[in-house]
Amino acid sequence: MTKYYTVAGHSFSFTMPDDCPLWGGLSNYAPFEVEKPAGELVFSLEFVYSMERMQKVPVYVEKAEDADQPRIEIFHRTPCEADPEGRQWIIEMAPVQGMDICARLVASPDFSSARLAVAHSKVGEFAINNAMMILYAFTTASKGTLEMHSSVIKRGGYGYMFLGKSGTGKSTHSSLWLKYLEGSELLNDDNPILRIGEDGVARVYGSPWSGKTPCYKNDSAPVGAIVRLNQYPENRIARNSIVEAYAAVYPSCSGFRAVKEMADGMHSTIEKVVLSVPCYTLDCLPDEAAARLSSETISR
Repeated sequence: MTKYYTVAGHSFSFTMPDDCPLWGGLSNYAPFEVEKPAGELVFSLEFVYSMERMQKVPVYVEKAEDADQPRIEIFHRTPCEADPEGRQWIIEMAPVQGMDICARLVASPDFSSARLAVAHSKVGEFAINNAMMILYAFTTASKGTLEMHSSVIKRGGYGYMFLGKSGTGKSTHSSLWLKYLEGSELLNDDNPILRIGEDGVARVYGSPWSGKTPCYKNDSAPVGAIVRLNQYPENRIARNSIVEAYAAVYPSCSGFRAVKEMADGMHSTIEKVVLSVPCYTLDCLPDEAAARLSSETISR
């Protein structure tokens, strides 16, 4: 069975045997499912039950901030009959740092076609979600699109993006807006999509990926502001310069900077974002006053 999905205007496909029980755990994709994709697919992913042994050359190991974040390792495939030039990518994954690798993604040189296999079904949903996120981020990076690590509130017709390191309190700050600021709605709590449209407007979109919070909304809004959070013993907020804004947004973008085309695309999009969207730094406590301070300062 093959299903098609469209997220932030980009379509992709996922193929898996009809009787595979993992279909039952993919309800987060339902709001984004389409019968027929518009335009070309950015990638096609196939789930397979087994995969041949492969030799590989290390390229990159992701250094996660926390031990409970996924382990991601990227390789080039060693030249062989199936890949004479050794240009295919092998991405191996585990749900947390320190855990043995339990999922393998093998992708074409441009990441537009890939196969995924897992060591056991218990990690199936993790592997599918992470494979989709990786392929989406990699294939859209040169298309004015950024997969972000952010919590997003929609209010008054605009989307407000809260950034910060894991554990900083992005979700907590969003929850304070929901509790104290009427008209607030959670758009996404972990991995929204930020895209520059043909009209030059930055919009933030919901996605099938929202971390531990089940918030999978096929909705979007123009970005009203981007706020980077820091824990602090008092509440204060300041607007960033262009350079400060770039430095604040860049770490929250998912992508593979070792590939020049992707890196160039990310830099170009971030530049357009910080030139058109006001960006702030909020040093704050996890309280109502912080939510009201940020709202009064950044709301349009």
